[in-house]
This record gives sequence, C-alpha cells and structure tokens, in this order.
Amino acid sequence: MAAASQITNMEVDRTGENHLKVRKMKKKIMRKQVRAQHTLMRHEGIECVSHATQSLVIANAGLGNGMSRQQLLKTVEEYGLVEALLMPPNKPYSFVKYGSTEEAKKAFDALNGKELMLGDSGQNVVLYCNFVEKVFWKNAVPTNLPPGLTVIEKVVSPEEERRMLESIDWIGDEDAQNAQKTLKHRKVKHFGYEFRYDNNNVDKDKPLPGGLPEICSLFLEKCLKQGYIKHKPDQLTVNQYEPGQGIPPHIDTHSAFEDEIISLSLGAEIVMDFKHPDGHTVAVLLPRCSLLVMSGESRYLWTHGITPRKYDIIQASEPGQKVGTITADVGDLTLNQRKTRTSFTFRKVRRSPCNCIYPSVCDSQKGQQRQVQPSFPHNEMEASELEQEYVHKVYEEIATHFSSTRHSPWPRIVEFLRSLPEGSIVADVGCGNGKYLGINKDLYMIGCDRSKNLVDICGEKNFQAFVGDALSVPMRSGSCDACISIAVIHHFSTAERRLAALRELARLLRPGGTALIYVWAMEQEYKNQKSKYLKEKHSNKNKEEEISSGMAQRLPGDQMPESSSQDSACTDQLLDNSKDKGCGAKPVADCRLPVHTNRTSFHSQDLLVPWHLKGGTKKRGESVETVLFPAGSKESQGPSPVFHRYYHVFCEGELEAACRSLDGVRVQKSYYDQGNWCVVLEKL
Repeated sequence: MAAASQITNMEVDRTGENHLKVRKMKKKIMRKQVRAQHTLMRHEGIECVSHATQSLVIANAGLGNGMSRQQLLKTVEEYGLVEALLMPPNKPYSFVKYGSTEEAKKAFDALNGKELMLGDSGQNVVLYCNFVEKVFWKNAVPTNLPPGLTVIEKVVSPEEERRMLESIDWIGDEDAQNAQKTLKHRKVKHFGYEFRYDNNNVDKDKPLPGGLPEICSLFLEKCLKQGYIKHKPDQLTVNQYEPGQGIPPHIDTHSAFEDEIISLSLGAEIVMDFKHPDGHTVAVLLPRCSLLVMSGESRYLWTHGITPRKYDIIQASEPGQKVGTITADVGDLTLNQRKTRTSFTFRKVRRSPCNCIYPSVCDSQKGQQRQVQPSFPHNEMEASELEQEYVHKVYEEIATHFSSTRHSPWPRIVEFLRSLPEGSIVADVGCGNGKYLGINKDLYMIGCDRSKNLVDICGEKNFQAFVGDALSVPMRSGSCDACISIAVIHHFSTAERRLAALRELARLLRPGGTALIYVWAMEQEYKNQKSKYLKEKHSNKNKEEEISSGMAQRLPGDQMPESSSQDSACTDQLLDNSKDKGCGAKPVADCRLPVHTNRTSFHSQDLLVPWHLKGGTKKRGESVETVLFPAGSKESQGPSPVFHRYYHVFCEGELEAACRSLDGVRVQKSYYDQGNWCVVLEKL
C-alpha cells in the first residue's frame, strides 16, 4: 500500500513538473511573440492583433535568417490553402495569408514554438506567430541595370563550358610561366598580362608567355562576330570562387584597361552587387554560361563586387525570368545556395592615359587641373545649393534666350488641356515662359515658376503667373481641377525632393482632379525609334548652333525638357525597404556630375547639360535682337558663354512607380512621348 502511494506521488510530481514546463514554454512563446510584435511595428509599421485573421506573420522564418521560400511554403501549406506568401529581403520574418481564418488559426496553433531545421545547414530555429489584419507592401519598383551594363544569356554551350574549365590547370607546378595565385577570397590565374594586386595595375612592358588559351581566343572571336564586344581583349583573369567566397567592391583601374570589360560565368550562377557613388545599389543575377559586359558609366563609375555568403537572394520565378536585376518583390524571392563558380574576365590593356568623364574616380586624371564640376548631393542642404547654382541661377541668366526657343506646344499636352471641362481651374507648376497658359481660353489657368525673369515674360504676354517654388506652391489644397508639370521634376536632385514635388501637385488637386507630368527620359531610343533629340544631331547646325549643345530646340513636337527651374523624382529609393538597398549609404567617392555630350544617348541618370548662350548674358528689358548675333556674323564667331543645368533623367517605369507610391492618387495612364516619360494621375 505504501509502495502504491509512493508511485502515485511520483506520478503527481512528474505531472506537476510537466505542467510547469508547459507553463514556462507558453510564457517563453508569449515573450517571443511580444518581441516579434514590437520588431514588426518598429521596422514596417504593421500592428499585430489579438483576434484571429487570415494573415500571419511568422518570426524566424525569413530570408534574412536562411529560410527558403520552398521550405517555408511546404511548411505552411500543411494547414490550409496559402493565398500569398511574402518574404521581404534580408528580414527574419515572413507573411502568409490563408484562404480562411480557420486555416490561419490552425497554423497559428501548430507553428507557434515549432522547431525547424534550416535547409541543409544543420541550424535549428523556433517559429513564433502573430495575427495581422492586412499586409500592405508597396509594389516592387523595376530596377534598371546600371547604364552601359549588359547581361547576355547562354553565350557558350555546355560542351564549350566544359572545355574552357578544363583549359585552366589549377594543380600545375608553382613555377609555371602563367601567373597563378591563391588569394584570400578566391583562386586566381592570369593570362596575357599579370594583374598586380600591390598597385592594382598591369606591367604593360612584360607580357606573360603563351598569351590566352586557344579556346578563349575562339570565344572572343565569337563575341566579336556576334557584336557582343567591339574590341578584342588581350588580358584574361580567371577566378574560382567556392561557396561563401567573394570579391570586395571595386572599380577596375582606369589607367590599366580600356572601356569594355567582359566576364563569363561558368559552373554556377552568382549575384553581383553594383553601387553608384550616390549610394544606389543594384543586385544583378549572372546566370551560368552568361556574359557580363561593362562599358561607360557601369565600368568607370559604379563599383562591383560579390558579397561573401553561402546563399543569394534571387527571384523565385523560372530561370528564364530571373535574368538581370533582383527586384525587391516580396512575393517572388527565395534563397539560392551557391556552388563553385569560375569567372573568365577579359580586358584590353590601355596604352594611353584615361580621359573619361569621371575624373574624381580616375587615377589618370588625379591632380590635373580641370574645371570643377559639382558632386552628387548627399543631403538636403547640398541638394538645395546644387539646384540654386545649376538650375535657378542658370534660368535667370538664360531666360530671354530660353524663351525665344519655346514656341511650339507639344501636341499631347495640348490634347490634355483641351479635354478639360470649360471653366476648370488649372495650375501650370513650372510654367516657364507661359507657353501653355493660353492654349485653351475656356480654362482659368495660372502659372508658377521659380525664375522671376521667366514669370516677367509671362506678364508681358498678359498671362497670370507668379514666382513660386514647386515644393511649396502658395495655393489652397484642393483648389485646382487640374495641374500640369512639364519638364520640371527632372531638375530636382534627390529622390526625396522629386517625390515632394509630386506630392505637392497632388495636394493642389480636388478629388477627381488630374495632373499631367512630363520628365526627360533616359531612353532616347525607344522601341527602335530615336527621339527627335537624337535625330536633330546634325540638322540646323549653323542655324541654331547655340541650341545644339543645350537641351532646347524648336521642334513641332519639342520633346526636350523646356521648363523653368524646378526638379525631379527617382523611384528605386521610394520603397519602404530602401535602406536595405543602400539608399542611405554614404558615397564611395566624391563623385562629380558628368557633363553630357549633346545630341547623344545618356550614360548617366544624373548629369549636367550645357546651354550655349550666344552674345553673352542678357539683362531683362533687352530685346533678343540686341544680344543675339546673326549666325555666321563676325561677332558670332567668338566663344559663347556656356551654362550647365542639372538633370535627373528618368528610366522606364521610374516616374510611374514614384506616382504610385503616393497616398490618395492613382495613375490613369503613362506613356512615352518623344524622349519623355509621361504620367496622368488622378486624385482619389
């Protein structure tokens, strides 16, 4: 009897211990849940709720801590129909939406405190869940490749890949004539010329014996024939990367190699990170057997590197849809385990000093006396100063000449204004010389411009206009039926200021009101058609030479930015997770803004565009005839003053994405019009 009682007491003790463990575990889970709630609110502004909903946030189940989309999807699908699975890049949590609240509740009960092994890593994590009402995640902005960068798929066959890899002898004796090194971050072998890592250059007078492997020479001939490259390289560096290895961010030495640099990826795909001096980053997927071609800005100005890690974040789409930039689409990201990759990087050794348009990062030009150009603004004060010097002051100086080139309204803008109901109140923000203020006599139009001299010209034409800033228009909110902003927003020098200008337009509109916005396009050749800006390169050379190096022109469809002195809007940096993309990072160099060569394609989004002013600077009140000399006259032969205006040219989708990031508006339509990206937005 005593023994039975003792056994009973022991069972009671064990039961008590078990209950205690369960209570402790529940308390621990609750603490972790609360911590996860605070993290979510702090990082994303998303509030968790105590009642059951269709949507869960799962902590410790994100791309940032090694959970792949495939593994998480398989786990959460056990409890019901998954309508959406969102995995933000570099975050330790994910969001899942079920088909019903009951399914979400079932997953909540099963997954809270559940321990999982992360893939093949051997590392265990414990999941913690919370309910959320809705997850609002901004649409991913299409990210463009850096200017001058191209990725070409499947340039070699599997057989060619095998033969090229076998042509590199990594085990040969150390006295081999071809240079071979094992660096901290990878194995390296050189052909043609050895790259010296002590001075980041090549010894041009000491070529390596043997030249390039025969199969590599055949590959280069193929690239020339296909038009992938313009010049045949004479130097090859072969790098072999094991999983977890990488290469620090760098720019290939300007004085060592010519413009075009190409790199062939064999054995495995990789994500390479590119970074602009303004802090903007672009992650580019280089598929297996693809060729990366860097020229122009991407070669000279952007750093490129490979982050040491064992997994890359890539699109979860089919391989054919993954090529190019990695878009921060939270509904289409997963982890990809790295494998051994070998890169064949071909360069042409430079025989003369580099004279590129990026002197601040060019070793050939350091110490030389050059005209000082402004650098990319890194804060609000620098942006304001840049715009004051290279936008506002310039338009004050060139106002009369500028106005004389602004006669022909652009047809689609006229169409917009004539479509508005009679009696509509319309604001032209950045009206310039008032070219559009008198288009439709049935409208009440009022103009606003930062340039006093341009506003005075509007007054001479009996138009209603006042001096004002596009960032703070002195008009009541909701007072306008429509607004137009033509060639204005591209003059603002930071993403924040460009977005603020868009937001100000929306503020002026009444509900249901519309705004038409034009900005200059990076793509001056679109759908195999050159813009009039490029087509006019050789025309009217003697007739209007003062315009041939500026951006103004007298064309029926005048596609050139024609407005006054305001500024513009970027979008890669408008996402909530822009900090993760490096938008807030400090620049790698004090990079100067390049000066654009007129009537040519753009190689940089941020640049200075020259305006040649014949006859010197004019004062207000002087007529055009007193300051501009006839073409071909003796006086016109002298050098004309050159003014530089700041521009941010927009890539495809950039303006539209910026508009979509605003609250309370919708994009009615967007289109391309002779070298400009255009949007019509409506206030809700």
